[in-house]
Amino acid sequence: MSREVRIVFWLVALIALGFIIKVLNDVLMPFVVGMAIAYFFDPAADKLERMGLSRTVATSIILLGFFVAAIGIVVLIFPALQKQIAAFIKLIPAVVDRVQVLAGPFLADMRTEMTPETMNEIKAAVGNYAGTVFKGVTSVVTSVWSGGLAVLNLLSLLLITPLVAFYLLRDWDEIVDKIDGWLPRDAAPTIRKQCKRIDDTLAGFVRGQASVCIVLAVFYAVGLSFVGLKAGLLIGIAAGLLAVIPYIGAFVGFIIGVSLAVAQFQHDWVSILIVAAIFIVGQTLESYFLTPKLVGGRVGLSPIWIIFAMLAGGALFGLTGVLIALPVAAVTGVVVRFGIEQYLESDLYHGDKHSDPS
Repeated sequence: MSREVRIVFWLVALIALGFIIKVLNDVLMPFVVGMAIAYFFDPAADKLERMGLSRTVATSIILLGFFVAAIGIVVLIFPALQKQIAAFIKLIPAVVDRVQVLAGPFLADMRTEMTPETMNEIKAAVGNYAGTVFKGVTSVVTSVWSGGLAVLNLLSLLLITPLVAFYLLRDWDEIVDKIDGWLPRDAAPTIRKQCKRIDDTLAGFVRGQASVCIVLAVFYAVGLSFVGLKAGLLIGIAAGLLAVIPYIGAFVGFIIGVSLAVAQFQHDWVSILIVAAIFIVGQTLESYFLTPKLVGGRVGLSPIWIIFAMLAGGALFGLTGVLIALPVAAVTGVVVRFGIEQYLESDLYHGDKHSDPS
């Protein structure tokens, strides 16, 4: 089989895979989450196996501990989160009023410098934009409810995910060996090498970044609650989870947290500055300590590439696309680097003289 035929084959397979994900998007969520859990805990299962436990027993211990801990955390913090959400909703009008007060002088200056016709045009444009945004938000909420968060799909997520995680984690090594047996024999060593790079990239980022998010969520939640921010626990947990998106997560958490602090504390600038300082310290901690220690510098995933992958995945496949964005980004990054390595060693780069010593 020629190289051109192989390239066409893999391109067709890739397009078919994307089409299947698009069509089955609404039912893939439990399987994607279960696969992520199995991948995350595979090293722990291997370690328990080396200690003498069977794979089934190791899988049962790991997943039982994980789901019990997850359910316990939800049970413990859910009542507090309910109050935090109510406090957050109550603060929104105060934020709007505060913004109007702060922006009042600026808007007044704009009115004096602009003609009535210009002001009418701006009002019309703002009205049209607001209507567009409202329609967009309504559409997103409707699609989310009908897709990922409908009652049936939520139940399937809760019921199917543990089963998928159990069987995948238990059979992970067998699945890997089976797929290895399907590889083209002449290209198997090269594919194994690139898969090892992909695994190193994902392991370094996913497992490390998950640890970073947990540490930041605890730091922000404790810090903001200690200051007395009414929705501190909610904002802290959300800011920590958003840290998976480089820069954007920290920026969004900072803006929301400081805005709520301004609305709540009014003229108590000390408390407002403390809230801002908490986010600045958290971002500094992430950039100079947590990420270098827990994620490492050899991951090979550019922050810009991660942001693009998540946005593209969300636009194409919704919430499922966001979840598979990082693995796809890692695979694509390794494949692109491999392609560049092959190009730099090829006659296409060196020219005909490279292949003809005479």
